[in-house]
Amino acid sequence: MTPTLNRITIFPIKSLDGCDVDKVTVLANGALANDRRYALVDQWGKLVNGKQCVGIHSIRATYDEDFRKVTLRQGEQFATFLLPDEGEKLAAWCSKLLHKKCRFVENANEGFPDDCEAPGPTLISTASLTEVATWFDGIDLAEVRRRFRMNLEIDSDVPFWEDQLIAENHNKIFRFQIGKIIWQGRGACQRCIVPSRDSQNGVVSSHFSKIFAKRRQDSLPGWAPTTRFDHFYRLGVNTGLESVENGNTLRLGDPLCSLV
Repeated sequence: MTPTLNRITIFPIKSLDGCDVDKVTVLANGALANDRRYALVDQWGKLVNGKQCVGIHSIRATYDEDFRKVTLRQGEQFATFLLPDEGEKLAAWCSKLLHKKCRFVENANEGFPDDCEAPGPTLISTASLTEVATWFDGIDLAEVRRRFRMNLEIDSDVPFWEDQLIAENHNKIFRFQIGKIIWQGRGACQRCIVPSRDSQNGVVSSHFSKIFAKRRQDSLPGWAPTTRFDHFYRLGVNTGLESVENGNTLRLGDPLCSLV
């Protein structure tokens, strides 16, 4: 059975909540349109994100259909902003809640990817996320999705199926196609501190990274390139764009095919 794309999630404002879509345009650098298009930075121009600002986990974000309007909430406080027109007001609202001076920035052409060498969407199978949820008490599939913040979800029922999209060494490239778009698997996603925290309040799950790495190592499938796992706190695949000559849109239901 050919695996297919069964979930597309973009995160219009970096580090805030994501939004599921039925289709998405791929930009020239491989990023998804409107994914991490906006971000908050501090007075020195450094990104304000969950890695170093725990308070951002408590802010909820919902968007209208064309991502031109966002409503932010924290507890009983909420406000709606037009994007990007009211970015300064949004930054001021967040600055007050986070006790940190923030500035609103936009990059419509490339977004603000975590990995500039592999700026394409992150990819994982639903089975992998489901498996990880069994490793921790009180964490369900929805929470695993929120913590790991992946862009593309494949409907394979085999945990860590996506590891086969990674070449055995850095000098080789594994090529695959989703719909009409050709991608390169660049490596297994190295995770940061964010997945160890409750996505709604930032509270750290005890020994999360240690438990994860042990379980990941124990369950590493035979097709995973062990030489690419210098440690096992990795999940999902970083990608890079190879070609959009035949189209630049990803849609739910698009088949994924490996290429020689």
